[in-house]
Amino acid sequence: MFKVAAMPTELKVSYWIWLIGGLLGLLGGIIGLFGSFVLIAFAPAIGFLVLLLVIVALALATAQIILAMKMKEGREWARFALTILVGISLVLTVLSASLADGRAGGNLPGFIISLVATVLMWLPNAQAWFVANRGRF
Repeated sequence: MFKVAAMPTELKVSYWIWLIGGLLGLLGGIIGLFGSFVLIAFAPAIGFLVLLLVIVALALATAQIILAMKMKEGREWARFALTILVGISLVLTVLSASLADGRAGGNLPGFIISLVATVLMWLPNAQAWFVANRGRF
């Protein structure tokens, strides 16, 4: 989990962003679960919608951690999957912002950080590392 010496710097940074982001996502999701339970008591329809979004966010955070570890092992499919997660994160950010009725909502900073991690995975040094490790693991 902590051995990243063989990776190029871009991938090291991307890996740590994905890993820490996933762990923070799990923590936020657990807190969100409790908040959604309280909301269900006062506004059941909205509470269940929020609960559904929190469950999806928890699943994505778990997938993010697993995929980051696989990416570190040189698995190109994990890099593709993390890129797809950024697209899902964008949809969730827009959906969350629309639920906030124009107030500051959504997770735009989180999306931007994930986007940076994604770009780092696709830079030339990272590409070369994945090519060099193809079939090695």
